[in-house]
Amino acid sequence: MDIKATKLELMQLLLQTDKESVLSKVRSVLEEETGDWWDDLGKEEREEIYVGLVQADIGEVIDHEEVRKKFDKWLQK
Repeated sequence: MDIKATKLELMQLLLQTDKESVLSKVRSVLEEETGDWWDDLGKEEREEIYVGLVQADIGEVIDHEEVRKKFDKWLQK
């Protein structure tokens, strides 16, 4: 079954139910799935991202092509 058909089937099931508990569970699942990925990161991961952003802001970056040349032997596989 493709995703569009699955969505339509779920919508039909939702429209047919009058059970508040079912609707509440579905809402909960959907809210969990749409949460911000940032909240799932650990403290160290957030700090590393912040350091990277600061480095990029001050121009401490390496050009993509330069990195590709350096690691070309692994990229060929």
